Amino acid sequence: MTAPVASAGRRPRRPKYLPLQILLVFLVVYFLIPFWWVIVNSSKSSAGLFGGGNALWFADDVNYVENLKDLFTYGGGIYARWLLNSALYAFVGGIGATILAVLAGYGFAKYRFAGRRLAFAILLGAVMVPTTALVIPTFILFSRIGLTNTIWAVILPTLLNPFGVYLMNVYAREAVPDELLDAARVDGAGEFRTFLQVALPLMRPAIVTVLLLSIVSSWNNYFLPLAMLSDNRLFPVTVGIGLWQSTASTYGAAGGQSLWSIIILGSLVSVIPLIVAFLALQRYWQGGLSLGSLK
Repeated sequence: MTAPVASAGRRPRRPKYLPLQILLVFLVVYFLIPFWWVIVNSSKSSAGLFGGGNALWFADDVNYVENLKDLFTYGGGIYARWLLNSALYAFVGGIGATILAVLAGYGFAKYRFAGRRLAFAILLGAVMVPTTALVIPTFILFSRIGLTNTIWAVILPTLLNPFGVYLMNVYAREAVPDELLDAARVDGAGEFRTFLQVALPLMRPAIVTVLLLSIVSSWNNYFLPLAMLSDNRLFPVTVGIGLWQSTASTYGAAGGQSLWSIIILGSLVSVIPLIVAFLALQRYWQGGLSLGSLK
C-alpha cells in the first residue's frame, strides 16, 4: 500500500512564529518576576525579609495575616484612608475624564465647525506634552485660587485627557457611520437623542478603554498629588507608600525594618483593584475586537 503523495503546492509547516513566541514568553516572565517578588516578600516578616533567604520563594513562616493587621493598623489605620482617597480620585477623575473625552471625541469626529482643524492640532500637541511638565504650572495656578491641599487639586487636572479625546475621535469616525446618524435625524431624533441611542452603544468598547486608562492613570498618579497635597490624610496610596518608604530609608534598620514588610504588602494590595477592574471589563474589549473584524 503506497503512502499518499503530498500535493505539489503544499509545503510542510515551519515554525516561523517560534522566535516571536519565545520573545513574548521572555517578556511575560520579565514583567511577572517583579509582581511575583511582591507576592512572595509581602508574606515575610521583617526577620525573613532581611534574613538573606531566597527572595523569590516563600519563607517557612507565612505572615500574610499578621502583615495585613500591621498594614491596616499602622499610623492609626491611615492606609485604609489612603485607599479610599485613591478610589475617590480614580472614580471621580476617571469617569469625568471619560465623559469629557467621549463628548469631545464625538464632536471632533462628526461635526464640522470653525477652527476644528486648529483645535484638533492643539489637542495632538497636548498629547505630546508629558503630564509631569504641567505639574508646576498647575500648582502655581491652583495656589492662586486657593485650591491646593484639597481633593479638587488632584481631581480637576485629571479630567483633561487629550489622548482619550484622540482615541474617541478615531474610533467614532470608524465605528459610527454617518448614514446611521442621518437616518436617525430623518426619523425625527434630535442630536442629543441620536448621540445617546445610536452613537453611544457603538462606541462602548472605546469608552471602556478610555475609562480604564483614565482610572489607571488617576490611581497611579504620584507627582501631581505629591506637589498639591500637604495633609497626609488626603494622600492617595501611591504618595502614602512613598512617604513610608522615605521614612524606612531615613531611619534604616533601627526603625525601618518593621516598615518594609507593610510597604511591600501595601504595594500588593494597591494593585488588586486595578486587576479586578481589568478582569471585570475584559469582555467589552473582546466585543470591540469582533466589531473591528467585521469592518
